[in-house]
Amino acid sequence: MMIQKILIAIDDSAYAEHAAEYGFDIARKFNAAVGLVNIVEPAMMPQMASSADPIMGMPMQGTGLEEMELLDIQKNQSETIVERAIKKFARDMKVTHFSEYGSTADGIVKCSKEFKADLVVIGTHNRTGIDRLLMGSVAEHVVRHSEVPVLVVPMSS
Repeated sequence: MMIQKILIAIDDSAYAEHAAEYGFDIARKFNAAVGLVNIVEPAMMPQMASSADPIMGMPMQGTGLEEMELLDIQKNQSETIVERAIKKFARDMKVTHFSEYGSTADGIVKCSKEFKADLVVIGTHNRTGIDRLLMGSVAEHVVRHSEVPVLVVPMSS
């Protein structure tokens, strides 16, 4: 088995940081190229025209943020997450980075194909029971839909 390209999925969590560290270590051992992906999930904005106070029936005051401003904020946060991971773990390695918009799990799978990754590395929140049922599992979805091996890195105790 040749591992030449590793895609590491990151977000702004300790779980993802731990997985990134693990992924970069593997990349160094195999002299593999690294791709970093951070997915921006669209934030739901209430419809200003149809929003009404449920008690008074009066239009509710908006937040003042337009959807494009919110998207810009999310994009900047995504770039900051990627830059921080590169600075912390890449050292002298060249890193390709992806910022995708939409479903986190589908975006990771899409980027793994685009990057032609041989391995996907992703952290896990170790959710169980009702929390996992309600929240779903990004790692589980990626494992089920990826065309390449997926290394799910649990948080060390």
